[in-house]
Amino acid sequence: MNTRHTLEVWGDLACFSRPEMKVERFSYPLITPSAARGIFDAIYWEGVRDNKKGIMRPYFHWQIERIEMLSLPRYIALRRNEVKDTAPADRTIKSWMEGRVAPTPIWADGGKEELGTDQKGRTQRQTMALKDVRYRITARIVPKPRFAAPGQVKKFNSIFARRARQGKCFQQPYFGCREFPAFFEYIRPEDEKTRPVGFDQHLGWMLYDVFDLGREKVSLKKAEPFITLFDARVVDGVLEVPPFESKAVRKPRQGGA
Repeated sequence: MNTRHTLEVWGDLACFSRPEMKVERFSYPLITPSAARGIFDAIYWEGVRDNKKGIMRPYFHWQIERIEMLSLPRYIALRRNEVKDTAPADRTIKSWMEGRVAPTPIWADGGKEELGTDQKGRTQRQTMALKDVRYRITARIVPKPRFAAPGQVKKFNSIFARRARQGKCFQQPYFGCREFPAFFEYIRPEDEKTRPVGFDQHLGWMLYDVFDLGREKVSLKKAEPFITLFDARVVDGVLEVPPFESKAVRKPRQGGA
């Protein structure tokens, strides 16, 4: 029931944006629990989707327990041109893919004056990203009550371990931004030879996640964010992550306050 899995992950670039920086992206010095959870989700996540009721019922969620820094944080400044427009709704994109409607591209160069459209054009934004990152992340599966039988949890654990050892994933894991791919390797306890770097820092309030991990069903129509925070402190290159249900994780009050 309490099987823990460890991944060693690495990549050339990463950006885990601090929310207080708003428009200009400035990365935390290490990966956030939500980004780490996304890597595990990319390898194995299971649930059922009910389109008629407009809900998703996850079978479990990943609880990140420990993040170890295997390389010191090194920053790199990036300036990129970004479009101001957003992608259209899923229904529109699906009609493009099926050929029922001619696709309308979002142009990176030019706006309303140049193209004669309602596009907002582009903007330049600064990003303070990390480079040459490497972490060792430990997590465990927390099943929803309907799927908490020992046999069911054992199946979830074995599926993940098999997929991770074979390097399989449903989508390419990434470090904060999709253009920063993450690579991974499944690590057994006896294979953990690299020690965390000597890095100590009190990070203050750090983003824990943007979803309510404790919910048994998720609305597909109203995907409202559920921002949670925790007081993060890195000691000898190790960040201990509290359980989502603990009081150490600050959650929004009932009623959306």
